Amino acid sequence: MRELTELIEVQDPAWPELQALFAASPVPLTVFAPDPRESARGLLQLQVTARSMLGGLTLNCGGLLVDDGWVRVYGGGSGRDGSLPSLARVNGFPEAFEPAWQAGAGLVVAHDVLGGVFALNGMDPAGAGRPGQPGEIVYFAPDTLQWEGLGIGHSAWLAWLLSERLEVFYSALRWEGWREETAGAGPAQGISVFPFLWSKEAKDVSTTSRRTVPMAGVLGIAADFAKQIGAGDPGFLGLL
Repeated sequence: MRELTELIEVQDPAWPELQALFAASPVPLTVFAPDPRESARGLLQLQVTARSMLGGLTLNCGGLLVDDGWVRVYGGGSGRDGSLPSLARVNGFPEAFEPAWQAGAGLVVAHDVLGGVFALNGMDPAGAGRPGQPGEIVYFAPDTLQWEGLGIGHSAWLAWLLSERLEVFYSALRWEGWREETAGAGPAQGISVFPFLWSKEAKDVSTTSRRTVPMAGVLGIAADFAKQIGAGDPGFLGLL
């Protein structure tokens, strides 16, 4: 086990690089201030240093609202006063450091407003029923109810998320007026779509009915239907 000071006091911390990435992003971005307790709790349990993008984000940032809140990236937030919940809270970290505790199948690092989940693979993705390699970012797609490998690690994923490629990735799931609807959803809320995104009736999202609901409900319905229609149990999708 490494003490918190060992994780924080490092040469070449990632935070300046992250700040440069934020400043250069063409995507609308809100950067929250961290909550000292949650950022320290998260970093200590992760046992990663502030030299890594994951460590730098957890220590120095309360989370990110990307593209007017379409994607919510978790860091060291408090979940209070309209801010994002912390990475530690979303992943159910123990309140006090437990050396033997791990994040099961992997670490949920972000949600999108439609209930898509970005997760960092653990050591045995195949055993958890997920594609990709250990340390790869995978995506639970709300329109297929299946996990998809993205073929990149956490640092490259952050750069991709804050680039114009995000618009291409989500082009089939957006509708006229999506930005206003997304901006109106709180950090613990998502947009419920009916007919469901995975049905053939929702091929054109602009014709669906949409409403803002708690994100826990969006994730719960997706997980239940994944089991029912044969896509399989998606496993842990995060706590909100």
